[in-house]
Amino acid sequence: MSEQRRYAEGAGRSGGPRKAQQIFDATLDLLAEKGYEGLTVEGVAQRSGVNKTTLYRWWPSKGALLGAALTGARQLDLVAPDTGSLRGDLEALMRTMTTLLTAPPAAEIVVATLGAVTHSPELAGLVRDFLADRFAREQPIFDRAKARGELPADADPMLLVDLLAGAVWVRAVLRQLPLDDDFPTRVVATVLNGARTAG
Repeated sequence: MSEQRRYAEGAGRSGGPRKAQQIFDATLDLLAEKGYEGLTVEGVAQRSGVNKTTLYRWWPSKGALLGAALTGARQLDLVAPDTGSLRGDLEALMRTMTTLLTAPPAAEIVVATLGAVTHSPELAGLVRDFLADRFAREQPIFDRAKARGELPADADPMLLVDLLAGAVWVRAVLRQLPLDDDFPTRVVATVLNGARTAG
């Protein structure tokens, strides 16, 4: 388990800060408003109403605090869908990804975080931990699909997730094009069936 995951899971439990969610919310709100460079522990303390020394007791740097917030905050929460089929699960997952990259406040949080990765090795590590946590939450989708015979045993779930997430990221963030309602359905069909039969 990563250091950031331990910080996130320990927060709010016995011995952890009681206002963990307020702290995480304040952290991500400030990130969305001011970017990574403008995010400070002092600013989080002021916005959350928690003493700065308390924050430093649990998170020794703003990087550790952001890592905990990314994993533990409600704004970026993810519950793996269970629709009864791989196709349905992936379409539901795509809709969640689309919301994260297009609807505030999640969109601003994700874009600010990923946009700063190239400038901060510490943040790059935090994002790796965050993505590993997301993938662990998504893994049951693929375990169930393999058990139902919808995927071969040697299928690469991470590749499938990367293809889906990449389609959303490029279309919504880089191209800045609108994502119509059937975008998840078309992307999932292309990934599962191939371009020739996605029609």
